Amino acid sequence: MTKMFVATTVLQLVGEGRVVLDAPVERYLPGVVRGPGGDGRVVTVRQLLQHTSGIPDYLDYLSVEDVLNNPLVHHDARDLVKLALAHPATGKEPGDAVRYSNTGYLLAGMLIEKVTGRSYGREIRRRVIEPLGLSRTYVPGDRSGIPGPHPRGYARVGQDVELLDITRINPTVAGAAGSMISNGADLNRFLGALVRGRLLRPAQLREMMRTRSSGGAAHGLGLDSYRLPCGGLYWGHDGGIPGFQTFGGATVDGRQATVMVNLYPGESAAQDGDTVAAVGAALCGRSVG
Repeated sequence: MTKMFVATTVLQLVGEGRVVLDAPVERYLPGVVRGPGGDGRVVTVRQLLQHTSGIPDYLDYLSVEDVLNNPLVHHDARDLVKLALAHPATGKEPGDAVRYSNTGYLLAGMLIEKVTGRSYGREIRRRVIEPLGLSRTYVPGDRSGIPGPHPRGYARVGQDVELLDITRINPTVAGAAGSMISNGADLNRFLGALVRGRLLRPAQLREMMRTRSSGGAAHGLGLDSYRLPCGGLYWGHDGGIPGFQTFGGATVDGRQATVMVNLYPGESAAQDGDTVAAVGAALCGRSVG
């Protein structure tokens, strides 16, 4: 879900003329994207946001067991990017296909910091959180734990394994790709404002909503489109960090729904489908069985 906030911030910078969507990443992060996994001289900002850069996902090379066993360890974004870039690119060339990569959003967060001189978290707060009055939404940085009353978060890795309480985790393991904290009401407000044009100029919102299909999903720039069971489309994103899973969506006519689960990784792949089904049912005004 953090990716929607990061992409919104980048697209606001595009609208201000401070970032060019189809410019190479090298223009903003010189020398950062170098290695078997990608070349910033040919990878563009758009490709980072749409998962078409071909840069490997660093999570494919970060052991889930290590994260769960050492949840409070700090992870530097540049180190995670280097970890990904040390491995082969996931396509023949940038732009050839959609291949989901959290690394692209670590780089998008770094780009925001380079262009503005402020952390991506401060920019998100200034540009999105404060204008919308999202009082329960935070970019935690290096702070472990969740402020205020909150559920415990659990993880299960493997069958017949006891649940692991993973509520306290250093969010730098996700960074600009997925570390934000929020609640359902705030996310619904954000989603509604985003898809109805309160956060982006029309040209940038159109770019955000230009999708490329991959399997059953249609990926825009940090925002995905899904088919409603009652007909039509809605826009949103899913999210997961050890302990918690989220999925939310909104329609352009003013409906929003968010589902949160305090178990991730979960019992089975069915959990993913259940969260999507619950959001679709809510947006269609149906009861959830």
